[in-house]
Amino acid sequence: MPATLRAVTLGCKVNQYETEYLRQALFGIGYADAAPREAADLCLVNTCTVTAEGDAKGRQLIRRLARENPAARIVVMGCYATRAPADVAALPGVSEVVTDKRELPDLLGRFGVIDLPRGIGHFTGRHRAWVKVQDGCLLKCSFCIIPKVRPHLASRPIEDVEAEVRRLVDNGYREIVLTGIHLGHYGVERCRGLPKASWTRLWHLLQRLAELPGDFRLRLSNIEATEVTRELIDVMAGFPDRICAHLHVCLQSGSDRVLRRMRRRWCSRRFIDRCQLVKEKLDRPALTTDVIVGFPGETDDDFDDTCRVCREVGFSRIHVFAFSARAGTEAAAMKPRVPPEIVADRRAQLLALESELKQQYCRGLVGKRLVVLPESGLLSDGWMMGTACRYIPARLRGLPSWEGRLVPVRAAGFDAKSDGILVCEAQSDRFGNPCGGVAAKSTAAKE
Repeated sequence: MPATLRAVTLGCKVNQYETEYLRQALFGIGYADAAPREAADLCLVNTCTVTAEGDAKGRQLIRRLARENPAARIVVMGCYATRAPADVAALPGVSEVVTDKRELPDLLGRFGVIDLPRGIGHFTGRHRAWVKVQDGCLLKCSFCIIPKVRPHLASRPIEDVEAEVRRLVDNGYREIVLTGIHLGHYGVERCRGLPKASWTRLWHLLQRLAELPGDFRLRLSNIEATEVTRELIDVMAGFPDRICAHLHVCLQSGSDRVLRRMRRRWCSRRFIDRCQLVKEKLDRPALTTDVIVGFPGETDDDFDDTCRVCREVGFSRIHVFAFSARAGTEAAAMKPRVPPEIVADRRAQLLALESELKQQYCRGLVGKRLVVLPESGLLSDGWMMGTACRYIPARLRGLPSWEGRLVPVRAAGFDAKSDGILVCEAQSDRFGNPCGGVAAKSTAAKE
């Protein structure tokens, strides 16, 4: 019988990609996934340390795996393993702690992997595939621990990324999400000392991938507004059917005073101006963001500034985080702390604003032609759930064969009661053929 593997990931898309890479490398030497209630021979745990809650989840997960897989070799990696290797090593069942992701080839070598894969060909359990193109962050944001656990910039060669995307598309993946620890710094370390004409940056990579043949679309994951350059916007505008008109630009706060304490690089006005440029150049783009509430010293006026900026930009989604003090960051020692009840109230206010802005954005899409990737298969009521090109959840009536395909639709309505789901009518397939005559029931949003 083949050796069995159980791989579990906490945290970001980069972590998820790295776990998938390890799985496929181990499959190549005979490993197989353990069945749901089968004890595994090897457990891989990829951890996150962005918040204290992430650390706690990692500890709980490792203890559970040790109980359920008593004879397993447990290998722990990821940002929590890098930040607190001694704490992780002391947990039950842990046989090895990988403190640097650059050591993954050595780890695979110890398991007997001789020929290292140059990417992945599948993304288990998903219709959308993440592709890691960059690692490392050099920023000094006062609240963030990640530059201390992933400080080394490393960008993959365009040729390797291109080959991986081709492979994934050939294997049926119709959405490829480019991701990195600091995606906008793709190529930075390779450009040092070179004239600008010789640079290879994110927009070069995006254009190269957009020119590949096949029926698929590209999406960018988190990016800093400072790296949403005119060149990048022009590439997105030049390939509207290939590159999703969606950017996740990290705001964190709309208060210039708080942004300075956070050691962010742009003021709120420049952030707004860059978002406005995106709106001018792209067709109804979706702009999503992250916001931290309760940063030390945040006043009511600071929070009001954040709400004002969110309204002015018109985000379609806001990921709201309560400030979490991370040991080893400058912000951990900052005063005064915002009382928990005020943080909770501000978080609730911002979530209410997010709902309002999401509905406003979705109403503007009703009647428009979009492209949906159905991901659920047929549900019991005959509908399918999927993701629209603008990163909005969508439902439509369809056929089982549509799962995992790109389906052109018309947004017929908006279900405000379901946390912002577009109700869509299928049009024709990507080749102009009618989609089986299946139409959605036009369900308008109830105000």
